[in-house]
Amino acid sequence: MSRYAPPGVTYTFGPGGLTPAIRAILFANIGVFVVTMFAQGADGSNPIVNLFGLRPSAFLTQGRLWQIVTYLFLHASVSHILFNMLALWMFGTDLERRWGTQAFTRYYFFTGIGAGVSTILISLLPLDSVQTMYRAATVGASGAIYGLLMAWALVFPHRTILFMMLFPLPARVVVLIMGTIAFLSAMNVSGSVVNEFAHLGGLVAGWLYLKGPTNLRLDLKYRLTKWRMDRMRRRFGVHRGRRHDHLNNPVH
Repeated sequence: MSRYAPPGVTYTFGPGGLTPAIRAILFANIGVFVVTMFAQGADGSNPIVNLFGLRPSAFLTQGRLWQIVTYLFLHASVSHILFNMLALWMFGTDLERRWGTQAFTRYYFFTGIGAGVSTILISLLPLDSVQTMYRAATVGASGAIYGLLMAWALVFPHRTILFMMLFPLPARVVVLIMGTIAFLSAMNVSGSVVNEFAHLGGLVAGWLYLKGPTNLRLDLKYRLTKWRMDRMRRRFGVHRGRRHDHLNNPVH
């Protein structure tokens, strides 16, 4: 507790220890980043980026479908991965604690893949300004991080954060500021145009998953309860009764 803080008010840095999914994603990104740096060629080319970065032309014409996932683990610079992993820890930890590891992981990759899909779709538009996107390699977890920022703003809109250790601001305002910093700082090797659409794709994917049509919403409590009930029915041989013939087909 702060020495000069009002009674009942505490200040902490970050959300605490690493949760399972956050730890796995963070270590995987750091490990891949180190390997990628050692694979950098003298001419500036990198075989790992060429093979695993999201290149729409390779994804669509060469069948490199894995790139829609693997690009999330590649980063272009130290500042790129540093910001992304810091944001992953700060905004993802409480979301994983609230949703559970499996649901959080599903959401993270849904938004990351959504960001990649948006990049591919935009690269197919007949516009001169996006022609370079078709053959450029997109790397970085920024799209998924933007999805986490969207989730944070929706789940914890009024939570107060001591921004820069000085200014207490609502979470939705901090998310807006952090999103702006991410847009300016987390640039990949393809340039800011690709990042812009990837970031927006992550935001849109996150909103659709949480607030969109019913089949895209995160309904964890219902799914978990239904799964537990079905498992108990199978375990004890319980059969569902029929609505209009419950006397002849009771539940045992």
